[in-house]
Amino acid sequence: MFGYVKVDLPNLYVKDTVLYKASYCGLCKSIGKCCNGVARFSLSYDLAFLSVLMHSVLGIDLTIERKHCVIHPIKKRPVAKGDELTDRIANLNVILAYYKLSDDVIDNNKGKLKRSLFKSAYRKAKKQEPNLDRVVADMYKRLRELETSHADSIDMVADPFGKMMENIVKELAGSEIDDNLIELSYNLGKWIYLIDALDDLEKDIKKGQFNVFHNRYKNVNTKQELLQNHAQEIALIFGTVLEIISQKSKLINYKFNHDLTDNILGLGLKATFKQVTENKKCKDTKY
Repeated sequence: MFGYVKVDLPNLYVKDTVLYKASYCGLCKSIGKCCNGVARFSLSYDLAFLSVLMHSVLGIDLTIERKHCVIHPIKKRPVAKGDELTDRIANLNVILAYYKLSDDVIDNNKGKLKRSLFKSAYRKAKKQEPNLDRVVADMYKRLRELETSHADSIDMVADPFGKMMENIVKELAGSEIDDNLIELSYNLGKWIYLIDALDDLEKDIKKGQFNVFHNRYKNVNTKQELLQNHAQEIALIFGTVLEIISQKSKLINYKFNHDLTDNILGLGLKATFKQVTENKKCKDTKY
């Protein structure tokens, strides 16, 4: 997706650092296996988190091995061994990346070459996961309708991303789905959409692209103005979503230790929000 759902590194246990890196690298290898090598460049931290979460919810243990990879050819790194769930999430990663690239083409009329490079990988991913592809396609269609109508309700515009995440988790969880997981995933999807919109506010205004915060608060032209003039509303919007995520994450029926997901949902999201509001880079952070 966008790369905002990440760990809070200073407060991450060593064991969970290993698990996170192994999950990330294992997902990368699965993307290469299921689709192609080029598609591995689309790997998102958001999907690495989703992999850890769903493995714990479904009780599928991650086996960690030490392997070489293309980016780190000399020293072996911890890599989670591939399994069916990881392959499903690898295909989902490619599907999400392709629709994001397509959305960029529609918005800017740019990026056609980059999208064409992902087309073969996307076709493979869609063939293997047609239901997940349908979920993402429906969300982008609904989101485009709201943008075209110049909707200014922040909750309404964030809803498609919330429903997309909810339906993705439903598809992956199967019979293990419950109300707590549904509410967690829905609000996490909304948070991803909103933090991306906040982060891209000035870029979207400059390019004349839709941004729900600019559409809602037409008197602001910079992120600083938005945060100064509408501080209470912004704090309430993000605070409410984060509080629901925090509450529901404590009620999830994890099958394994959940220190890593606790770190991401309890501390990582807040750290990312702080980075975005302070105009610090967060998408480019590497672990």
